[in-house]
Amino acid sequence: MEQVMVNFRMDAALKREMEATCREMGMSLTTAFTIFAKKVTREKRIPFEVSADVTREEAIAAIAGLRRAAARQPDMTLDEINAEIRAARQERKAGV
Repeated sequence: MEQVMVNFRMDAALKREMEATCREMGMSLTTAFTIFAKKVTREKRIPFEVSADVTREEAIAAIAGLRRAAARQPDMTLDEINAEIRAARQERKAGV
């Protein structure tokens, strides 16, 4: 199989830490990236969850938005709340 060189930039400290971790697992950085590339190619997805870090300010703003939305909701009786919960559970069981 023909080999090619792949170059990309990475934080130097991160690279050192990853190399050390790979050594502990008995592999090189190249082997680790090759494993990653093969898994992505085979599964057609990133093989782990990727998410954005949320800052404290963003979380506070999101909570404030939820509180505003909740304040606009009409008051519900306990029976109405329980009925909604039952309906949601039935939908989830039905796979809706």
